[in-house]
Order: sequence, then C-alpha cells, then structure tokens
Amino acid sequence: MATDKIILYGTSWCGDTRRVREYFEINKIEFLWIDIDRDPEAAAIVEDITGGYRSVPTIVFPDGSSLVEPSTYALKEKLSTL
Repeated sequence: MATDKIILYGTSWCGDTRRVREYFEINKIEFLWIDIDRDPEAAAIVEDITGGYRSVPTIVFPDGSSLVEPSTYALKEKLSTL
C-alpha cells in the first residue's frame, strides 16, 4: 500500500499499539491506523514484514522502511530522520 502517510498496523487490545497511537496523536503526526484483527490483508502484510509473525505495532514509513514493536526512543529516533 503506497501512501505518503505513516501506516500503523496494530490491534485495539495491544498496549504498545495504544502507546504509539497516543504518541502520534499528542505530537500531531499524521498516520493511517489499520487494525490487523479486522483486516486479513493487513495481517498478511505484517506477517510478510515480520517473517511470519503478527507482531504489533508494525509501523511502515513513506520511505518504505519499517519498525516492529519499537520503543518510544527508537520511534523518536526514526521520526527525526524523516
């Protein structure tokens, strides 16, 4: 899925997904939220990125790079390079 926004794949029950969503919202960072429990195609994308796992949050950036289950520090570091 090509987009100029950050794509956040996650689940509604995942605490780390909620943390990342909150971080994006507080810092007014635009993103597209996709719940992999409700979207089988998105779940397959996550599994492809993570080597067969449904690891969330999985974040895909407009440059095609991704982070899987990042700490807040790792997320801040990545965002500073965009």
